[in-house]
Amino acid sequence: MEQIRKAVIPVAGLGTRFLPATKAQPKEMLPLVDKPMIQHVVEEAIHAGIESVVLVTGRGKQAIENHFDVAYELEDMLQRRGDKATLAEIQSITHLAQFAYVRQGEPLGLGHAVLCAQHAVGDAPFALLLGDDVFDEEAPAISALIAAYQASGTSVVGVQQVDPAHVSRYGIVNPPEGSAPWWNVHTIVEKPEPEAAPSNWAVVGRYVLSSEVFHYLHNLERGVGNEYQLTDALAAMAREGKLTAAPIPAKRYDAGNKLDYLKANVEFALKRDDLGPQFLAYLKELVTQR
Repeated sequence: MEQIRKAVIPVAGLGTRFLPATKAQPKEMLPLVDKPMIQHVVEEAIHAGIESVVLVTGRGKQAIENHFDVAYELEDMLQRRGDKATLAEIQSITHLAQFAYVRQGEPLGLGHAVLCAQHAVGDAPFALLLGDDVFDEEAPAISALIAAYQASGTSVVGVQQVDPAHVSRYGIVNPPEGSAPWWNVHTIVEKPEPEAAPSNWAVVGRYVLSSEVFHYLHNLERGVGNEYQLTDALAAMAREGKLTAAPIPAKRYDAGNKLDYLKANVEFALKRDDLGPQFLAYLKELVTQR
C-alpha cells in the first residue's frame, strides 16, 4: 500500500464565528497559548510522516504563508541579539515540510476546496486535515487514520461519538458492526436532524483519501448550503464500498467554537513546563475567589 506523504489543509474560510478578531487576520493564525492553530495542525501531519503540505488559501490569508516562510529581518535581529534558542525555533517552522499554496477563488464548500488541490496532489493518496479541529498532541489523530488506510485499502474518515443533540453540526456515519477497530461506511449524511441521523458517530475533520475522490468531486452538484459538499462525494464512495470509518483516540477541541477554543488554550497551557505550575496555581486562586 502506498505511503501517505502529502496533506491538504483548507484555510480559505472567513472565520466569521470569531469576528471581530478575524476581521483582519486569518482564524487559523489565532494562537493556542503562543503557537497558531494552523501550526498545531501542520505538526500533527508531520509527526505522522507527512512530507508535503498543500494549503488551500483565499483572500486575506497571506499571514499563513508568511508564518511558514523565512523571516529575514526577525532572524537577523535574533542572530544579533544572540538569542539562539528562539532563532532555532523560528527557523524550524520554515523547515517543517515542503509547502505549496493554491487559491480557492470562491467559498464554494469543502468539496470545492479539496478539488482545488487536485493538481498539487496528483495521483497520490493524501491526508486531509481541517484547521477547526485540534487534537491532543500526546495521542494519535491523523496517524490512526493512516494505519486504517494501510489496512483497509480504502479512503478513511476519522470519527468520534458526539452528543446526539449535536449531530446536526457534522457529517454522520453508520455505527460499527462488530468489534473491529474500524468499519465499512455504507451511510454518511451531512448535518442530519437528530431523529434522522444513522448514529452519533461524527466525522471530525480528519480524512485519508485516495486520489479517486477527485473523480467523485468533479461530478458533484451543489448540496447543503448551496455548496459542493465533500460528504456527498464520500457518500457516493460509500455506496460502492470504498469508504472506512476509523475512531480517533485523541481528545478533540472544536477550535471553531469559542468555548472549546478557550478550553484548548487552558489545557495546552497547563501541559507546558514553563507555564503549567504557575497557571494552575492562578486558576485555583481564581476559583476560590468566585
